Amino acid sequence: MIKAEKITIRSDRNTDYKFTYKGEEQILKAGKIISIANGLNDVILPTCTMKIMNNLIVIKEDAK
Repeated sequence: MIKAEKITIRSDRNTDYKFTYKGEEQILKAGKIISIANGLNDVILPTCTMKIMNNLIVIKEDAK
């Protein structure tokens, strides 16, 4: 389980990835990395293939 602390989200996608943070839509550009200070408490990640390693979430292509 991921703790409520700083989390990093990395995109391995070829397209931008939209997710919700504190009720607002955010865009993670293709191939970019972002960090969120309070972990996943206020994050909603739409269904996609992802890999979770400690405090790193790697966003892959859409789930099929």
